[in-house]
Amino acid sequence: MEQNLLSTGINLQDRVALVTGAGRGIGRLIALRLAALGAKIAVNSLHSETSENVASEIRRSGGSAVPLSANVGVYSEAESLVEECVRHFSRVDILVNNAGITRDGLLLRMKEMDWDAVLTTNLKSAFSCTRAASKWMIRQRYGRIINIASVSGIIGNVGQANYAASKAGLLGFTKAVARELAGRTITVNAVAPGFIETDMTRDLSPQVKEDLMRRIPLGRLGQPSDVAHMVAFLASDLASYITGQTFSVDGGMAM
Repeated sequence: MEQNLLSTGINLQDRVALVTGAGRGIGRLIALRLAALGAKIAVNSLHSETSENVASEIRRSGGSAVPLSANVGVYSEAESLVEECVRHFSRVDILVNNAGITRDGLLLRMKEMDWDAVLTTNLKSAFSCTRAASKWMIRQRYGRIINIASVSGIIGNVGQANYAASKAGLLGFTKAVARELAGRTITVNAVAPGFIETDMTRDLSPQVKEDLMRRIPLGRLGQPSDVAHMVAFLASDLASYITGQTFSVDGGMAM
């Protein structure tokens, strides 16, 4: 772990990070990366088993982590989640709003429940967790809030009107909250991944993957670690003069 800190110039020692949707995929890698850099991690997932698995993985590597299951789309649960994080670690320094789902379908066939579910999980959860965590960060006069958006929120994507709307909303949310909290030494930024190799993309057909490759200038799908590295930078003091920005990690898709 010490070598990791020295080699990157990023030191999150004694910082406390709450990562939502950390049970698998991008969220899991973010939690592991921040832990490797010294942060104590509150691992959130909707399911207690997955959050416990990631927390155990961190502890086996010598880090400090607590599993906290909650549905962050429900405001009361998001508020309780932040309170539990503070109860365990006495503070919350870093919030990564990563929880997200997809319910893809063409607009004319999209069900109202699928629209509502995606907007609630992807956008309302960020509002709920940020509102709850920022109260503590304001008292501390320190905080790093990182919202995981998507390239779909920048350029759109067929069959993802709900998902693209939720992620585009997250970008506007990031800018507004960054302006509100800047005076308390709290930065708010967004990371917009492109197509990342996760459980969801592994199920894509070879033809769909081939079509995707043609749209990505770097010619490959991203890895969850590509996103985790950017999040770690934004969570660190190296990014103390950066706020209200969106960083695309997409192999060049949105340029």
